[in-house]
Amino acid sequence: MSDDILIIDKDTSHAKALGVYLERKRLEAYLASSCEDVMVLFDNISTEIVLADPGLPDMEMISLLKQIKATHPKLQIIVMVTPDQFDQAMAELKHDAVHYLMKPVKSTALDMAMYQARSWISLNSRLEANEKKLKVFRHTQNLFQQLFDEVPCYISVQDKQFRLTATNRMFKKDFGDEIGSHCFEVYKHRGSPCQECPVADTFEDGKPHTTEEVVTSKSGEQYNVITWTAPIRNGDGEITQVMEMSTNITQIRQLQDHLTSLGLMIGSMSHGVRGMLTALDGGIYQLETGLEKNDKERTQHAFGQVKQMTGRIRKMVLEILYYAKSRELRYQSIDMVEMADKVIGDALAIASKNGVRLEANISPSLGFVDVDPTWLQAALVNFVENAIDACTYDRSKNEHIVTFDAFETANDRICFIIQDNGMGMDQETREKMFTLFFTSKGSQGTGLGLFIANRVIHQHGGSINVESEIRKGSRFQICLPRSQSNQSKRIDIPGKVLETEKNETDDQK
Repeated sequence: MSDDILIIDKDTSHAKALGVYLERKRLEAYLASSCEDVMVLFDNISTEIVLADPGLPDMEMISLLKQIKATHPKLQIIVMVTPDQFDQAMAELKHDAVHYLMKPVKSTALDMAMYQARSWISLNSRLEANEKKLKVFRHTQNLFQQLFDEVPCYISVQDKQFRLTATNRMFKKDFGDEIGSHCFEVYKHRGSPCQECPVADTFEDGKPHTTEEVVTSKSGEQYNVITWTAPIRNGDGEITQVMEMSTNITQIRQLQDHLTSLGLMIGSMSHGVRGMLTALDGGIYQLETGLEKNDKERTQHAFGQVKQMTGRIRKMVLEILYYAKSRELRYQSIDMVEMADKVIGDALAIASKNGVRLEANISPSLGFVDVDPTWLQAALVNFVENAIDACTYDRSKNEHIVTFDAFETANDRICFIIQDNGMGMDQETREKMFTLFFTSKGSQGTGLGLFIANRVIHQHGGSINVESEIRKGSRFQICLPRSQSNQSKRIDIPGKVLETEKNETDDQK
């Protein structure tokens, strides 16, 4: 803070007396008696306080003081006027002056005015310093916010009730901008916290945790994510919030699922290959002995067995290579009433075995539809069998029924409604039911059936609508176009020969 003070007064003797008094206060006083003096001195000293008699009623000094205050807003002006000029001075300068004194000036009043002026100077200095710090802080905050938003993963900050208090741009894009919502509602559409929650674990022990989850976006898409958590502490070291970071690994998991399912298919075929190789060895042995004994009948029989086993092995190897890549649907114009009857026929045995009544209502006017009969029939059977399973696992009712309706809609689509009064599904199960290897049947399910059935329906250009309620049952509506504009669509279903195709292969053996 500067020790210079500029005293403006046409009464030079009065100005000198004030200067002497202020110099005793360890201030350096400079005197000016006119506007010209003020301009010269003001450019050559570093004063922060001006003690001025504006020389009313002359307005020249008033105008100069206003100009100086406008160009030097931190300057503190103390005005001293006679009592008859007091109101006019306040009316003209208003808040441009920090204090108004009556002439003759009392020492106590002057001391208080100087104290107030110096307090404002000190406060302005602190404000300026704080503004610089605030500017740096805001720059840093903007940088961190930009980093927070641009990180290519989902980031959320949650409190102890698992409510979202902050989310980054990528999270908002895929899951919405609902601050205050529970994470389990936004991520999984659950009504209660997840049983194994890494956020809860971090709140409990203060350590980072990781897990892999399947989450559902606001548009209904499902993503595989790897999630990490980290604690956020306050000044006392207490964990008040937890940051959760989730990386979308869906494409990686899809590739792994493809390789895994291919491995499962090869594994399931290995027993059949082993049996065919054994039969081939037997045929070769019979062929050798037939040749040695010149037994024509034995030789012909053995040659036929070797030829048959070689063909079957060749066909299976080709199938492995075929299913390792995308598969072309083989469309045919099929009588849909006949196919629907076959679906019911395939499912009747398992329904009867489990005490489930299976009822069908098939419209006789379905006509012919362009489909791949092998895959579509297998998919429909899978939906019906799952409905029967839902009834079988339900212990809350004495009677269970599955209905199968097939009909044509006004927009020339063929629809199937498969409805049961079984155990039903919650929202999380409904959203995951078509993902690879997901099953609600424990060790009794493979998690392949509905995944493949869903892909088959969509590759036919169809749609599936699912409605379900716990303990009341489920309703699947499957609709297909009657004709296919492109007879060479492809279906990417790695890893499993559907049951109907397996039966066709067996029939050809």
